[in-house]
Amino acid sequence: MQGFLQQLFDYNFLCNKLLIEQCGAVAPIPGECQRLFSHILDAHHIWNQRILGEAPEYGLWEIHPHDVWGDIHYNNQRTTFEIMTNSHNFQERVEYTNSQGRPFTSDIKDILFQIINHSTHHRGQILAQLRAHGTEPPKLDYIFYRR
Repeated sequence: MQGFLQQLFDYNFLCNKLLIEQCGAVAPIPGECQRLFSHILDAHHIWNQRILGEAPEYGLWEIHPHDVWGDIHYNNQRTTFEIMTNSHNFQERVEYTNSQGRPFTSDIKDILFQIINHSTHHRGQILAQLRAHGTEPPKLDYIFYRR
């Protein structure tokens, strides 16, 4: 389980890094791309903090300037790898409160997969925005990463 999750997060890291570079090459960055990529970063951070039982530094839809995306992304990845390295049971349950204040409990493995799946969903929206603004985005399919 841990090895596969690390592989997924390596893939996620590369895809986000490529989008950070791609968005940096577009002037100005389309507002929806900035909003969605900031949200990817925010959600990843929030899920990490939920697992750790700590308060997040960012709100769910907090907008970040492009020049800090790489730092936030790196810190999210580093924290997730620390979580995976220190987790001896990926089925351990985590209690947390969602953004509407409702309490939930989820397995660590499900939370980690949520981060990946959520990022993929919003990256697809960003790719569509880049195309709509005349930029051909990089191919981010998982199979291309694995080849």
